[in-house]
Amino acid sequence: MRTSGPRRRSALLSRRGTKAAMILAPLVGIAWISGAAIASSDTQPAAGSSDARRKTGPAHSWHTPPAPRPAPAASVMQIVSHPDDDLFFMNPDTRQSITSRRSLTSVYLTAGESDGVNAARTGPLAPATPPPADKARYAEARQNGIRAAYAEMATGDRTSPWQRTAIPTAGGGSAELDTLRARPEIRLVWVQLREAGSILGDRPSSLHGLWDGRVDRLGAQLSSGTPVTAPFAYTKQQMIDTVAGLLERFGPTHVRMLDPTPGKVEETGHASDHQDHMYGARFTQAALERYALSRDHHAFSVQNYLGYRTGGLPQTLDAATAAAKLHTLKTYAWTDTANYCADPAGCGDRKTAARPEGHGWAYSVRYTRGESTSWMQPGRDGGLWAFSVLDTRLAVWHKAAGARETWTGPKLLGGGGIDSGVTSVRLADGRIAVFATRTTLGRAPGDYRRDVVTAVQNAPDGPFGPWLSLGTPEPDDASGLSDISAPAAAVDKAGRMTVYLRNGHHSLSSAAQRTDGSWMPWRERGGSDLHGDPVVASDAAGRQHVFVPTPRSVLSWTQAAPAAPLSGPAPTGLPPTTVALSAVPDGDGVRLWFRRPGSGAVGTVRFSGPLASPVRDLGGPAGFGPVSASGPGNGVLALRSGTGVPGTALPAPDDTGRTGPAEGPAAWQVAGPQFVGAPAGAPTGPQGTTLAALGQDGRLYWAETDGRAPLSRWRPAG
Repeated sequence: MRTSGPRRRSALLSRRGTKAAMILAPLVGIAWISGAAIASSDTQPAAGSSDARRKTGPAHSWHTPPAPRPAPAASVMQIVSHPDDDLFFMNPDTRQSITSRRSLTSVYLTAGESDGVNAARTGPLAPATPPPADKARYAEARQNGIRAAYAEMATGDRTSPWQRTAIPTAGGGSAELDTLRARPEIRLVWVQLREAGSILGDRPSSLHGLWDGRVDRLGAQLSSGTPVTAPFAYTKQQMIDTVAGLLERFGPTHVRMLDPTPGKVEETGHASDHQDHMYGARFTQAALERYALSRDHHAFSVQNYLGYRTGGLPQTLDAATAAAKLHTLKTYAWTDTANYCADPAGCGDRKTAARPEGHGWAYSVRYTRGESTSWMQPGRDGGLWAFSVLDTRLAVWHKAAGARETWTGPKLLGGGGIDSGVTSVRLADGRIAVFATRTTLGRAPGDYRRDVVTAVQNAPDGPFGPWLSLGTPEPDDASGLSDISAPAAAVDKAGRMTVYLRNGHHSLSSAAQRTDGSWMPWRERGGSDLHGDPVVASDAAGRQHVFVPTPRSVLSWTQAAPAAPLSGPAPTGLPPTTVALSAVPDGDGVRLWFRRPGSGAVGTVRFSGPLASPVRDLGGPAGFGPVSASGPGNGVLALRSGTGVPGTALPAPDDTGRTGPAEGPAAWQVAGPQFVGAPAGAPTGPQGTTLAALGQDGRLYWAETDGRAPLSRWRPAG
């Protein structure tokens, strides 16, 4: 999470604006070839190129490379750069995996040795005479703190013992594997490479320098108590081999990692996150690309988490969940100083003891990809289509009309590198278009690239054509660190699609389809301090309404009439939200759904043009993330509950069915699988609704209601 070295606060915070304060003021062999393959036969030219008018080509072969195996149960792997990145930025998801008693493996790429001084630097907890620097001992103390935190979450006893062993890595070195004896499905892996030693400073001997080729090898920093005895150093390829080898060893069905494209602080031009976080995540991406090409692996999903920047956005966790998270952080920070571990290195990270909540990080967790609720669509024949991302490819499920229980899929669309989270729209002729962002990992350090892609069915309820690249509003990775949101898409009365995107300058961009089906270049739409993903919905007249959150409110863009120019941004007057939004048509207006900071309670408001109705609060089972609203009157709600499983609500019995739930749903139900991203819903018949969520085991789960009976149990598709 944090390293020693100059903090460079004067450079990072040259102006104490909101965006700067959000960040730090409170404070390859085959993997590289895969990127080139993505841009070959499976992809059409980018929008604006001379060949972009070309019609959609033949349908993909569905099974190249090898189809992954379904897993018998969910298995989660978390890959982070420092000891405590998981506790600050991934909890409570970490705790939920532990309490589910499923397999959990946390991998720490660096030793986190910092300056080697295990003491607070400032404040009342800072010692008068700091202990001498000892990087091996400080790395060991942080390991002890992590082991205590995990043991306490799993057993209630921070002293519950671990088995520590050395294992060989595919990169030619060794790593430490710790297994909790009372719960052997919980494992920690310590790769123990040197950390950068600075948040943003020029440190060639680091993950950043290794990625960019400034050093040929990055050496190890072994902790004082590790069973790994022989020193080692990794080349870039060996580092990728090491992480890919760990993926192959533990076979996860769900991978958690930090955001490889965290963006920059506009006021300073500096990256908004620690360089180890960013480049550790990029190494993980490269390893995942390689792992996806391996044979006999389990299908896997990926979830990305926001790092430092989450502390400057509204709080997502309710009070009880935040308190539990803070308690775990205090255990890691060794706030009581009792030498319960009997280790001269220390029992935790005293650097965090003065502020165990970090810079507001204990009160939030925030995904950076995979929060669309528009990934399921009704087919023209009355069936259902659902879309997600497995093995970095588009996964497609289909339930034919009249099939009561049977789904086919997942079928994986050719062309990898697809980022978590897709959205979809239904065209006038019944075909479905899917939109996503894609990461291309080139051979050279500067070849890292993200773009927006779309794939369209060749015929209604038929196979999908190849990916078409719409490019990106970003000139290159260096200028904005490829920090683009997930796309939001809408279809106008003429059948033309428009895609909206939050760009790396935290404003809105759009790309529109021409009448001949080709796409225009990206256009700047204005706005500032935008965060999260834009959402868009069209009212009954065909006017598009676009909403994007800021840390303080929500901005909107609207059309005065169908096909009229989009105007905005305009203030909505809404209070702060937790950033994740969803929007649905609502008669001659649209309805926006959001969640309240500090509680996760559901709020909703109806817009007709720029005018908004009063906000209604509908309660809810805590949790974070967007709200899916579907079915008659958009009255069937689904969201992530405070326990990580679906929370659902049906309309009250006297609901008229036009503007969503009445003053409140009849009741919230919390049941189902631990899932990835956000749930989605789609109508099935005049009154029926089907809900779906991607489980952490790589299976699609679904539940349904006919509008009269309660929601059915959640069960796996197929």
